[in-house]
Amino acid sequence: MSIIVNGEPHDLAPSSLAALLTDLGYGEAIVATALNGDFVPAEARDETPVAPGDRIEILAPMQGG
Repeated sequence: MSIIVNGEPHDLAPSSLAALLTDLGYGEAIVATALNGDFVPAEARDETPVAPGDRIEILAPMQGG
């Protein structure tokens, strides 16, 4: 299935947003996620399905000052 992750097309078939994060190598990383512009909290990722054409944003916290 074709999905867009951080503006880049990917051909993946994850069963959920959590599975997508694992497929992309984020595993247990602390990140913020959004699906089609809507924030998805970490505890909801296992139950959040991903469909063809979905747009996912993955943001990692930045350190610095």
